[in-house]
Amino acid sequence: MRIRSLNHCIYQLQYHIVWGTKYRRKFIVPNVKKDLITCFYDTVKKYPTLHIFAVNTNKDHVHIQLEASPNVALSAIVQKLKITSSIYLQKRFKFIREMYLRKEGIWSVGYFVSSVGLNEEQIHKYIDRQSKVEVPHTIKTLQIRKKQRRFEFS
Repeated sequence: MRIRSLNHCIYQLQYHIVWGTKYRRKFIVPNVKKDLITCFYDTVKKYPTLHIFAVNTNKDHVHIQLEASPNVALSAIVQKLKITSSIYLQKRFKFIREMYLRKEGIWSVGYFVSSVGLNEEQIHKYIDRQSKVEVPHTIKTLQIRKKQRRFEFS
């Protein structure tokens, strides 16, 4: 992680931010993903104290590793990224515009954020793996339950 400074402070702040599509609709296909990432980078270029280290998506959510200065509210950053990308994608892709007809935005209301801290490399690898095939949640749950039963009856 790099150390940055402003007039009266020195900081080292990186965040892992995740948010989903509204109604978990799976519209982030490869051509949408490319334009979405471009939109994020174009938005961040306008703010000199912001820097994106990694971005990746699944079909229904976004992961961003972002550096921000302490004088900017993280909620304002997320709001700006969501609003600009929502407007951009709806203008660019008719199927997204039709999918969310008469709705406010394409993103879910909330978001997840964690500070990166000392596990920066681990989070960076996790974000890179997002577009890879994952084991469905129900299969993971069944495997865990089978393991728990084995230990209970021993």
